[in-house]
Amino acid sequence: MDSGHTAWVLVASAFVFLMTPGLAFFYGGLVRAKNLVNTIMLSFMSIAVVSIIWVLWGYTLSFSDGGPLQRWVGGLSEFGLSGISTDANDGYSILAFVAFQMMFAIITPALITGALVERFKISTYLVFLLLWITLVYAPICHWVWGGGWLSDLGALDFAGGTVIHINAGVAAVAAAFLLGKRRNPGRQPNNVPYVVLGAAILWFGWFGFNAGSQLAADGIASSAFLVTNTAAATAALTWGVVSQIKNGKMGAVGVATGAVAGLVAITPAAGFVGIYGALAIGLGAGVLCFFAVDLINSTGLDDALDVFAVHGIGGIWGAIATGIFAVEAIGGTAGLIEGNWEQVLIQFYAVAATLVYSGIVTLVILKILDLIPGLGLRASESDENIGLDISQHGEQASVDDGAD
Repeated sequence: MDSGHTAWVLVASAFVFLMTPGLAFFYGGLVRAKNLVNTIMLSFMSIAVVSIIWVLWGYTLSFSDGGPLQRWVGGLSEFGLSGISTDANDGYSILAFVAFQMMFAIITPALITGALVERFKISTYLVFLLLWITLVYAPICHWVWGGGWLSDLGALDFAGGTVIHINAGVAAVAAAFLLGKRRNPGRQPNNVPYVVLGAAILWFGWFGFNAGSQLAADGIASSAFLVTNTAAATAALTWGVVSQIKNGKMGAVGVATGAVAGLVAITPAAGFVGIYGALAIGLGAGVLCFFAVDLINSTGLDDALDVFAVHGIGGIWGAIATGIFAVEAIGGTAGLIEGNWEQVLIQFYAVAATLVYSGIVTLVILKILDLIPGLGLRASESDENIGLDISQHGEQASVDDGAD
């Protein structure tokens, strides 16, 4: 076992864990004050619920041998992590890999919550987490990283463009569609500093997200670290400049959102592209995601915190751009720029498969939950009016008790 590789994977796992609290602040700052606690709790409960699911059956469905179903999903041979030792695998501890992948599973459904904030029942959300990780996340993860059919096809996804961001983005569309619009939605974020703080924590954690996906402390990890930062910086600047030109203002929320869009887009490409590719990916993310926000909002779909515009569109662009800008000398696979046009086609297949499967299965899961007596998707009108902090949790984010 290489202690350096194992140490890096464990540290990267902690980086990625921090991203979910960062997301909680990012989303929490964007909603109305009366829903701040609830929005943060949606991310926090993903940590609690998915952590348990992962060590029991999430990991084995994602990464174990699925036998006759190997192309589609893993088996249950490692249920409860049975049979997994502390031995090394390619230099790093297998259990370190389990922990690292668990952090990916945790944040993915938390991303979806940006589409359903201010109106989704917390009790139903807990059941949704269980079903969605089992029926949507684990199979798609297996397709790409567990030896499934997209892996066999040669699809490139270094750190989760399809598995995480496109997956969560289209699931968010399904949730927003079934839930309908919020009642009297707010127009302004309740706490802009929370949004910027959350984006900064996400940016920090993303170094573990992308560089950690190399599973080794080596040159590819270093390259992934640098291109991650480059794409995020480029997208943040691009979003700000486009906003200044279009609206005459460069808002902090917009620039922070642009940074997240750049991070999303570079995720599938981080171990395959160089600095010039990262600049192009960041530029594309800044422009495409900026205009996607307005376009999707014009449809009437209440994707409250623009999950699809940022994670869906950013993930789609990043996945396709990986096929365009991949450098054989970096990741071992050439892209369109180096003459391999087939890789772009493969990336399109992966994007389409993820969109179709995740979208349909998420719709089915949510529709069934909505029909179960005692569950249902949406909080009552009175609960929404007083705010989910009080109605769902009996707490408020800030209370003036009148004390001197």
